[in-house]
Amino acid sequence: MTKLLLIETSPRGKSSISRNMTARLVAGWRDANPHGQIVTRDLASTDLPHATMPWLAAYFTPPHAQTPEMAAQLALSDLLVRELLDADRLVISTPVYNYNIPSSLKAWVDMIVRKGITLGADGQGLLTGKKATVVIASGGVYGPGSPIANRNIAPNYMKLILQVIGITDVEIIHGEGAKAVDLGATTMQAFVDGHADRLTQVVEA
Repeated sequence: MTKLLLIETSPRGKSSISRNMTARLVAGWRDANPHGQIVTRDLASTDLPHATMPWLAAYFTPPHAQTPEMAAQLALSDLLVRELLDADRLVISTPVYNYNIPSSLKAWVDMIVRKGITLGADGQGLLTGKKATVVIASGGVYGPGSPIANRNIAPNYMKLILQVIGITDVEIIHGEGAKAVDLGATTMQAFVDGHADRLTQVVEA
């Protein structure tokens, strides 16, 4: 059975542009994979802690030497890593805050980059053979000629970090100028429709 792991980030619910874009993608994937399974990890409702000294101490201790307290520190990280390992395809949905990803998504990244599990001791990523799509909604426009083109950090960072853990087949679907929806210059449906071709292409396993 093909399994898709969906990481949702925006706290805006039904008014989230990134969530609406991703809903179009997931609908197409479900139609093309009627027997597939979708596992959703919603970071807006998951209390992900930032790295602490006890967590880091557990992280850098080999599993055979970890105390029960250390194992408890890594329990949530272990769960998130297992979700990722079990998935055939990864879809990450996120808005852009101040040119980068929200802190909740960065906390997820810190939890799933694990030496010996997703990242080898030699620095090579271990999650080879997986595919990832990152759906991004940003208020700004960063294309050629844009005065803020050098601030297009979020998609570049996500592509980099996925490659670090071995996922090299990464597609970025960037909904730029999304503030037009909030300003009433266009509708949510029209904005999503403008990206429908790329969103509906993500249908294979």
